[in-house]
Amino acid sequence: MPHTRNRLGVITSGSLVEGLTARLEARESVEDMRVGKFVVIQGEKHEFFSMITDVVLEATNQKILTDPPNGDAFIHAVLAGTSTYGTLALMPRLMLPSDQEETLLPVKTIPRHFSPVFEAREEDFTRVFGREGGSLFEIGRPLDMDVPVCLNLARLVERSNGIFGKSGTGKSFLTRLLLCGAIHADIASNLIFDMHSEYGWETRSEGGGFVKGLRQLFGSDVLVYTIDPQAGRRTQVDGEIVIGLDQIEVEDITLLGEELNLSSTATESAYLLVDRFKKGWLRALLEMDSDAVATFAESSGAHAGAISALKRKLSQVRRLSFVRDEADFSSIDRLIEALAAGRHVVLDFGANGGSLAYMLVANLVTRRIHRRWIERTERYLQSKNEADRPRPLMITIEEAHKFLNPQTARQTIFGTIARELRKYSVTLLVVDQRPSSIDPEVMSQLGTRITALLNDDKDIDAVFTGVSGGAGLKAVLASLDTKQQALVLGHAVPMPVVVRTRPYDDALYAAVQRRTPRRAAPVAPTPAPALSAQEEIDELFPD
Repeated sequence: MPHTRNRLGVITSGSLVEGLTARLEARESVEDMRVGKFVVIQGEKHEFFSMITDVVLEATNQKILTDPPNGDAFIHAVLAGTSTYGTLALMPRLMLPSDQEETLLPVKTIPRHFSPVFEAREEDFTRVFGREGGSLFEIGRPLDMDVPVCLNLARLVERSNGIFGKSGTGKSFLTRLLLCGAIHADIASNLIFDMHSEYGWETRSEGGGFVKGLRQLFGSDVLVYTIDPQAGRRTQVDGEIVIGLDQIEVEDITLLGEELNLSSTATESAYLLVDRFKKGWLRALLEMDSDAVATFAESSGAHAGAISALKRKLSQVRRLSFVRDEADFSSIDRLIEALAAGRHVVLDFGANGGSLAYMLVANLVTRRIHRRWIERTERYLQSKNEADRPRPLMITIEEAHKFLNPQTARQTIFGTIARELRKYSVTLLVVDQRPSSIDPEVMSQLGTRITALLNDDKDIDAVFTGVSGGAGLKAVLASLDTKQQALVLGHAVPMPVVVRTRPYDDALYAAVQRRTPRRAAPVAPTPAPALSAQEEIDELFPD
């Protein structure tokens, strides 16, 4: 064993399922042993890359603990390491055969008694997590070492993923960091539903300064669309999304059930309206007077009170500034074409950043995207032509529990995407502060989870849904600082690891901008003219 590794202790007990216990060397202080620290156990035939999941104080004689000595430093020094000592709870995560250099294996056995435990070196981290470049992107650095920890972005986009953390822990910056890596590596198109205008253009950091948005970093590779009619007056946008009442389907209304306080009969009533009025069902409903409601109820078998209540609650949809009685899909189709061509789109909600607008637009746009990707996939399977293969797409949604809670996950397009994984080359990046509110089936399908501090036990349990060995990681997650620390685990990393997240600063800007821009045809940005209200209407609805 190289002498450059610092020996921390030896293995004294443990099991494959419950983890291992190591006795700490007398010269080592328990205060230097942090939960989440990375160590290497030198076994007889393998090296075991392991994480500290707990630190425990022990004593050889319980009488010492029942009658502890006074604060004399000399007595403490005499007892330390002999009568009193510390132990480490370790969870092996990977093992490397001693006669091989690169083959990392899942842990199927454990080292023997008294195997030495060493502090991990920089070379160990590099061997496990690789060096940045290609599809490997630095997400942060270990808490006690200055060496990059890299995500495999190619593996990341193979499945849906999650970023979690309580409010104020930096989820948006983690998301922006991950999106920078994905766009820089050019391994998938990205659609970001930007509820709070945090991703497209510059925004304020919690430190009071300003940080660059994705459009500023990647230029015309990133397009900014909006549903806010006033956004084009304030900043440069590439298109404005307008939704027609004739484009809204019953699935969209079902998703809004909690937001609009719809009754259990709302969906049934909506389908009766669809049977009668087809695509124009919502407009027909909103234009009904009391007599028309009664007539429809009598002829269709619906309950007049339920129809009236549905009309009253759905009238909130019509009052949204981006909703028209009729609209085509041209702006959404341009957005989809940009994604299919390898561009990236930020859909900025601007002043319409409320939950109602966010859920309605995100569901409607994603449903149309999903249909397009299914068509492309089926065409590719028939033709076997690589030109027909759909480009991988990652869709980022905030407040994900609104789309993926147990009541609606099975009925929304987001639930379908999360369950189908990579079948149609569309995956999700879900961002939320309450993972316990997300359907457990969806949580179990998330390939990679990047989690900042969570305090609620239900949320912590939810993060580890479907994760083997999750019990030992709960203490690790609970010990994180409130800022710039995260636990990374899952498909895109070889083993769970706690990191100081990479700063979103000038060094990152320089790193991600060192590449050749895509040669996609530019999309002309929408200018910001000072149009009158009538001119805007004439422009949107030409004769």
